[in-house]
Amino acid sequence: MDLLAHFKETIKKSNLFSPKDKLLLAISGGVDSVVLCELCKQAGYDFSIAHCNFKLRGEESDSDEQFVRELGNKYKVEVLVKEFDTEKYAAENKLSIQEAARNLRYEWFDELVRNQESVRGSENLKPETQKFLLTAHHSDDNNETLLMNFFRGTGLHGLTGISASINYIRRPLLTFSKEELLSFAKENSLDFVEDSSNQSSKYTRNFFRNELIPAISKVFPQVKDNLQDNIRRFKEIEKLYQFSVSALKKKLCRYIGNEIHIPVKQLMGNDNKALIYEIISLYGFNEKQVEEVVKLANSDSGKYIQSPENDYRIIKHRHWFIISPVTTIESANIVIEKGDKKILFSLGTLSIETTTNNKPQISNNSVSLDSKEIKFPLLLRKWKTGDYFYPLGMQKKKKLNRFFIDQKLSKMEKENVWVIESNQRIIWVVGHRIDDRFKLMDTTKEVLQLKLILAQ
Repeated sequence: MDLLAHFKETIKKSNLFSPKDKLLLAISGGVDSVVLCELCKQAGYDFSIAHCNFKLRGEESDSDEQFVRELGNKYKVEVLVKEFDTEKYAAENKLSIQEAARNLRYEWFDELVRNQESVRGSENLKPETQKFLLTAHHSDDNNETLLMNFFRGTGLHGLTGISASINYIRRPLLTFSKEELLSFAKENSLDFVEDSSNQSSKYTRNFFRNELIPAISKVFPQVKDNLQDNIRRFKEIEKLYQFSVSALKKKLCRYIGNEIHIPVKQLMGNDNKALIYEIISLYGFNEKQVEEVVKLANSDSGKYIQSPENDYRIIKHRHWFIISPVTTIESANIVIEKGDKKILFSLGTLSIETTTNNKPQISNNSVSLDSKEIKFPLLLRKWKTGDYFYPLGMQKKKKLNRFFIDQKLSKMEKENVWVIESNQRIIWVVGHRIDDRFKLMDTTKEVLQLKLILAQ
C-alpha cells in the first residue's frame, strides 16, 4: 500500500475527520509538515495553513515564514502567520524555550480553531462541518515522547505516547516513520526547509533523537519498531486499567453536591497508591501528594491537605475523606482556619472573632464560646444522621434529629441546618443552640464569637 492510501485508511479507520470538515494545518516548513500538506492536497481535503514564527533564529525564522507563505500560494490556500517574542515570554513565565514555544503555539491554535471566523470561508460552513487542527507528528516523535516520559517519571498514560486525537487536534501521521516521510517527499519532488536548531542536542528532544536512540540502536537495531509495539501494548493495557479504575471509583466515591465522599477504610483497604492518585488527580492533586493522603488516613478528624492551586481540599472527617472545593458557597464541608474572619456559605456569612470580652452574647445567630476548649481548624458542615451534642443547659447528649423534633422544625428547615465542629465535637448548631461544653465560664479568658448574617 502506498503512503497516500495508508494515510486515507488511517484517517477513516481512526475516524479522525471526514472530507467535509475544515482543516487547519500547523506547518513549520520542515519535511514532516510539507508532506502533511501534500497528502491533504492529494486526498482532496479542504485546508488552510497556520505558521508560527518564534523569532528564535533571526533571518532563518523569517525565511521559513516566507517559504510557508509560498507553500500557501502553491496550494492556493490561506496562510495565517503569528509572530512571537518567545524569549521574553519564556523569561516572564520562567519556562524553557521549548515549553514557551509550545504554550504560545497551542494558545494561538486554540484561538484559531474556536473562532469560527478566523479562517476564510468558515462563516459558510455547513452545521455538520467541523474544524480540526492537524499536526505532523510521526512515529519517531512518538518514540521520543515515550522515552522522555519514561525517564522524566510518568504514570501509565505517559507510556502511551502522543494521542492521535484529543479535543480538536488530529495527528494523522503518527503511524508513519520519518524515513517514510522523507521517501514520499523525494518521490513527489517536495521542497522543504531544514531547522538548524534540530542539530543541537541542547534541547531535550534533540538529545533523544540525535544521540540516545541512535546509541540504543547499536545494541537493539529494531528499537524504533519495538517502541511502537510497546506504545500499542500500553494503550491496550491502559484501556483495561481505566475500566478497572472506573469500577473501583464507582464503588468508593459518593457524589454529594459538588463534593466527593470516600470511606477511608475501604480506600486504604485496597492498598493501592495508583488508585488514590487516579481519584485525587482529577481535582488538581499531584502524585507526590498520594503519600500525604496515606498519612491523612491516620490523622485526627478535621485535618486536611490542599491542592497546589488551592482549589480543592481533602478533609479527613471521622471515617471519611471529603474532597471539597475551597471557595464556593455550594460546599457542604468548609474548613475554618484560625485567623479566618469571614466565611461565605449557603446560609449567608459567618463572622468569626476572638476577644477577651467574656460577657455572653447568646442569640440564635450570635454566640460566644470559651476558646480554651476549641481547637482549630473548625469544620463548618451540613448536619447528618447520627450527629449529637450537649444542648446548652443540659448535661446529657441529644441527637440532632431528636433536637429538631423538640424544636418543631419542618423537613425543609432541617435540611438547611449546619453545624460547626471542633475535634469531632459539635460546638454550635448554627442558628439554634451552642454545646454546653463550650459555654463561657467565670474562668474564661478568651472568647470565640461567631455571628451568622443571613443571606438576603
